Amino acid sequence: TFSLRFASGWEMVAGAAQASSAGTEAASIPCVAASASGGKMQHTINHLIAGSTAGLCEVLIMYPLDVVKTRHQLATAKYVMPSVMDTLRGTIRNEGFRALYRGILPPILAEAPKRALKFTANEQYKSMLGGSGPLLWYTAATCGALAGMTEAVVVTPFETVKVRLQSAENRALYSNSVDCLSKIAKTEGTLSLYNGFGATLWRNGAWNSVYFSVINQIKSLLPSPNSKSTEVLRNFVAGATAGTMATTANNPFDLVKSRIQNRVAGQPVIYKYTLPSIAKVAQEEGLLALWKGWVPKVMRLGPGGGIMLVTFEFVSGLLN
Repeated sequence: TFSLRFASGWEMVAGAAQASSAGTEAASIPCVAASASGGKMQHTINHLIAGSTAGLCEVLIMYPLDVVKTRHQLATAKYVMPSVMDTLRGTIRNEGFRALYRGILPPILAEAPKRALKFTANEQYKSMLGGSGPLLWYTAATCGALAGMTEAVVVTPFETVKVRLQSAENRALYSNSVDCLSKIAKTEGTLSLYNGFGATLWRNGAWNSVYFSVINQIKSLLPSPNSKSTEVLRNFVAGATAGTMATTANNPFDLVKSRIQNRVAGQPVIYKYTLPSIAKVAQEEGLLALWKGWVPKVMRLGPGGGIMLVTFEFVSGLLN
């Protein structure tokens, strides 16, 4: 999900939108103001397209790690968790290579709308809470958390279908994404697609709050870039660090979200509400169990961020 992205089109979109807004107040002639407004809008649209394309490429390449993450999170037994490579090899051996991409359609379809909603919401929250000056870290954290929680309204149904398909125990139950969506709506009701909505709010809010509150702080501690390549490197290092911190903060919420959403109609209700579910996991499986799936999530940050950076720059260049 987008919550795993770091030096991404999203951050670049926000920065570009802020930069493009500078100086428009000086346009006193109506036609000049309209031209400036149109240029700003086109600039924003270009960055949204580039960011969505970058996110789509990252999903296509790095999705197997998301399957591993979900399977680790759904494992309830108290035993040593298999490594990422062991899980990948076991999945291919027992289910075939295609199983590594089972459930990929929902995140592909969700990529553009969730990115657009999150960007728009974050800009609105910044204008409401931030005023005209630079954002303080706690204001950035609040705006990021609210934008992430707004995004949850869109992504929760997609996440429910994705988790059901990624679960090994559901292999015989759903043949594909459309079949899964149809069966959930028919046998459990359409509103069941929002199972885990509360946990998704917590997950998205925690990730974005931490990420946006520390990313600029980390950048300020790094040497100032003197070229485009060093700027990309600084963004990469800062994004990786902030992303790892954010992933550490939101993993318990992500874990219980996966378990809540994986419950099929007729099964006993083991996990229902977010905080009681976190307490239950910690009590029954140990505190460290709340960070099951953390390793594949962090492994996705580095390569995924690099893929997004390269794709974003390439698509932006074509559009501009």
